[in-house]
Amino acid sequence: MKSSGPLIAAIILLILMFTQTGCQVSAGTDSKYKIPVQLNDGLQTGDAAAMNIDTELLEDAVKAIQKGKYNEVHSMLIYKNNKLVMEEYFEGYNYQWDAPKYQGELVKWDSNKRHPVMSCTKSVTSACIAIAIEKGFIGNVHQSIFDYLPEHQQLRTNNRNYITIEHLLTMTSGLAWNEWSSPHGGDFTNDIDHLYTVDDQISAVLEREWWAEPGQFFTYNGGGMVILGEIIKNASGIDIEEFSNTYLFEPLGIEATPWMRYKNGRIESAGSLSFTPRSMIKFGACYLNNGVWNNQQVIPADWIVKSSEPYGNNHGIKIPIEDSGENGYGYSWWTSEMNHRRKAIKMYRANGWGGQVIQVLPELDMVVVFTGGNYVKKSRLFKLTRKYILPAVLH
Repeated sequence: MKSSGPLIAAIILLILMFTQTGCQVSAGTDSKYKIPVQLNDGLQTGDAAAMNIDTELLEDAVKAIQKGKYNEVHSMLIYKNNKLVMEEYFEGYNYQWDAPKYQGELVKWDSNKRHPVMSCTKSVTSACIAIAIEKGFIGNVHQSIFDYLPEHQQLRTNNRNYITIEHLLTMTSGLAWNEWSSPHGGDFTNDIDHLYTVDDQISAVLEREWWAEPGQFFTYNGGGMVILGEIIKNASGIDIEEFSNTYLFEPLGIEATPWMRYKNGRIESAGSLSFTPRSMIKFGACYLNNGVWNNQQVIPADWIVKSSEPYGNNHGIKIPIEDSGENGYGYSWWTSEMNHRRKAIKMYRANGWGGQVIQVLPELDMVVVFTGGNYVKKSRLFKLTRKYILPAVLH
C-alpha cells in the first residue's frame, strides 16, 4: 500500500493557500459603507444615508478604486453638512524621491498616517499670508515684494520692481519659470527642484528673466511661494513653520506640522507639507465655512472669496497632471466647474502632484479629499467625483 503522506501534505498546502488567499482578498475588497469613527479631533462624523446620500454609489467608488480603475488612490473622504460622512483608505506606495516611479514602501494608509500633500502646501502658504495681513504684520497684497525682502534690494530692477504679493499668490509675476514640462528627479532640471542646489533660493527665483508685465499672464511658479514664505518670516519675525503652527494649525486642531528646509535653513513653502487626510478635511472645511472653524474666524472671509475666484486673466489653464480640463486660479487655489445633469457645480481646490486634492464645493456644502500616488500617471479624480460622488449626493 502506497503512503498517503504526500497526498495529505498536498491537501494541507492547498487548504493553506486557499485560506491565505481568501483572507487577502477579503481584507482588500471590503467596500461596505461604514460611518467614520468619531475621534477626539474636532471633526464630527455622520451617516451618509441619513443625509440621503446614496451609499451604494459610494461603495461602488470604493470597489473601483480597489480594482485600480483610477490608478493609485490612497484615501477618499467626504465632509457634508459639517460632518465627516465618508472615510476610506487603501493600500499604496509611500512617496520616495529617489525610487523608481517615486514608489517607496508599500503601506496600508489610515487616519493616523501623514501623507505628502505636495502643492496643497501653496494653499496653506496663501492662508498664512492672509493671516499675516489680518494681524498687521503685512500691509496689503498690493505692496511690492521688496518691501519685505531687505537683503535682496539689488534685484529691484526693471519689471521686478512692480511684482506684488498678489502677483506671487496668483502666479502672475511675469518671471520665466518651467515647472510643468520637466520631470522631477536627480538631475534637478525642473526649476522648482533646482532650488535645492543653490545657495540663495530668493535670488535664484528673482534673477530669472521676466517675459511679461506683472499681473497679466499665468505661469505656474512654485518659486514665488518660497518667496512668500520668506516674506512671512521677515514681516512677522518668525518663520512660516512657527507661524502656521501658531496661527493656523493650532486653531484648526491640527497637530504641529514640520516644513521641509533647504540646506541653508530656508523653508520650502511650495510643496513640503504632509498632513493626515482628516487634517486636510479641516483645512477645507474652514474655507467652506468662510474661514471659520469651531466658532473662530481663522482666515479672513474676504480671502476665501479671492481664493475661490479666478484672478485677472487666469482662465482656461490645463494642468498636465490631472483630468480636470480647463481651470482658473485665484489666491493659490484652483477653480473649476463640474457638470452634473447639465448643471454646472462650482468647485475650488487645493491641488498637489500625485493626486493630493482638497475639493471645496460650496453649493453642496461639501468638501472632498483625496490622496494618492499617481506621480508618473495622470490622476483621474475628476472622473471619479463626477461618476460616483456627485450622483450619490444629487440623485
